Amino acid sequence: MANDEQADEVLRTRGEVPIGDTWDLSSLFASDSDWERALAAWEARIPAFEAFAGTLATSPEALAACLDDDLRVERDGDRLATYAHLRASEDQAAPDPQQMMGRYRHVATSFAAKASFLLPEILAIPAATLDAWLRLPVLAPHRISLERIVRTRPHVLSEREERILAMQGTFAGTAAKVFRQLTDADMKFGTVVDGRGRRVELSNATFTTILLDPDGGVRRNAFLRFYEQYEAHANTLAATLSGSMERDVYAARVRNHASAVDAALFADNIPLAVYDQLIAAVRAHLPTVHRYYDLRRRLLGLEKIHQYDCYVPLGVDEPQRHTWDDAVGLVVGALQPLGPDYCRRLDAGLRGRWCDRYPNAGKQSGAFSSGTYDSDPYILMNYQDEGVEHVFTLAHEAGHSMHTRFSAEAQPYQLAGYTIFVAEVASTFNEQFLARALLERAQSPRERAAILAREIDGIRNTIVRQTMFAEFERLAHASAEAGQPLTLERIRGIYRGLLDAYFGPGVEIDPQLELECLRIPHFYNAFYVYKYATGLSAAIALADRVATGGQAELDAYLGFLRGGCSRWPLELLRDAGVDLERPEPVATALGRFGQLVDELERTLLG
Repeated sequence: MANDEQADEVLRTRGEVPIGDTWDLSSLFASDSDWERALAAWEARIPAFEAFAGTLATSPEALAACLDDDLRVERDGDRLATYAHLRASEDQAAPDPQQMMGRYRHVATSFAAKASFLLPEILAIPAATLDAWLRLPVLAPHRISLERIVRTRPHVLSEREERILAMQGTFAGTAAKVFRQLTDADMKFGTVVDGRGRRVELSNATFTTILLDPDGGVRRNAFLRFYEQYEAHANTLAATLSGSMERDVYAARVRNHASAVDAALFADNIPLAVYDQLIAAVRAHLPTVHRYYDLRRRLLGLEKIHQYDCYVPLGVDEPQRHTWDDAVGLVVGALQPLGPDYCRRLDAGLRGRWCDRYPNAGKQSGAFSSGTYDSDPYILMNYQDEGVEHVFTLAHEAGHSMHTRFSAEAQPYQLAGYTIFVAEVASTFNEQFLARALLERAQSPRERAAILAREIDGIRNTIVRQTMFAEFERLAHASAEAGQPLTLERIRGIYRGLLDAYFGPGVEIDPQLELECLRIPHFYNAFYVYKYATGLSAAIALADRVATGGQAELDAYLGFLRGGCSRWPLELLRDAGVDLERPEPVATALGRFGQLVDELERTLLG
């Protein structure tokens, strides 16, 4: 089918989307013009902030005054950045929001350059003096932040060097920006005919939905059509990914870290053993994963199974359809064990305008939660009502949003911004309760089997698949660190080795799948994806504690949601009831995977 054929379901333009299906950004700014005025006022504060340079070591009061103003600048900057990002994500081909992002980055980079004196001046204060100051009430709001700054001493450069690094901010994210513009705005994938005979416009947002189609020919055709564009742009995408990873290596070296992965783990105080332990645990359980692929092959009646056959729902003959309101009802109902306050607030936000609900032309693909200390939490979705996957995505992003609200309400601004490491616990915890609720509602063995299969695939996609991605990041960065250029051929070779290992000999690996690593946006935020795997492992353990425990277990979990970054991530999780420095959480999650596979086989094959 020619790429220019008209699809039966063409994506709407942004202007055609009903306003009730879009988010209301007025808790950030009432309009773009209000944002413009706030940006100008923010930029005008730069000269005043520069006046703090050279004063920080004079007294604890001078240090506190500077840090107080820095927080005010950062807080206002968060609102500016978030609004511009959300507007730009609505339609990445729209020029005005893209210009807003560029202008924000320009001012933010200027601020960062002017504020580059902060770390060197703080670290120049004698350790004994700073220790004494930290016991004074005037610095009490900044004690945790200052202790964490002192921890960075081996990795902070001179004031001049810090200024030079800060000035790189305007182009540091160029590779990620090129990737987004190319894959979400410029690449056109044409149309495919689904199993009902409808022509559907293929995009990053609709591709995963089409892979749910029961017709294997539809799945194969969509896979081939989709990857035609990635093959056509493979060298460009390899160059952007290579550039991003080379920058990671450079940034780690210039700050005296042993490697890019060490640099990434440092901020959260995560031992490298946690990362390596995850990969080792998943590798050890790959035979069970391979057994599941063979079970899936048999259930689908296939002689050979391909990666594009690994998403179609099992158990039910027709994918269930869930409207937006259906999805909200399912999610909120499943989360009743978290209490009426949690559920009431979530229901109001999801039925209101926290969410930008449906796909439109140029809209950023995937889903995310965003927001600031002073705003509503916002959720970008590309919701499709066929199948249950998007209901799980909504539960996932709702977990992030409620985490944001609980932390903002319980912590001061400087300690409210929880890290991604713990964020992925709150999101996948919600998915666990949704799965439990759907299993309880199942009306037949086949419906139960469908939910079991979704639970299996949730662990496979979030622990096994994300760990494969994490291992790819580790190997690719190590290649760059060893002086081996990340050419397209080398990137494909690294990824092909992992595909063979993680999918096993029973899955037919199409050569186009080697390009999958070129379409993963998280690779532009290095060493992020492993947190999905550790997060779900922790979430499974915590969901079990809350579901089978009492008020103490619930209070411990809600306390975790309120923790922000007031303690290190591993400490927050230990307080909630799970220790990720031990191998048991990951091993237990993968053990459950095997139990679910056994139950699915019994349910459908006897």
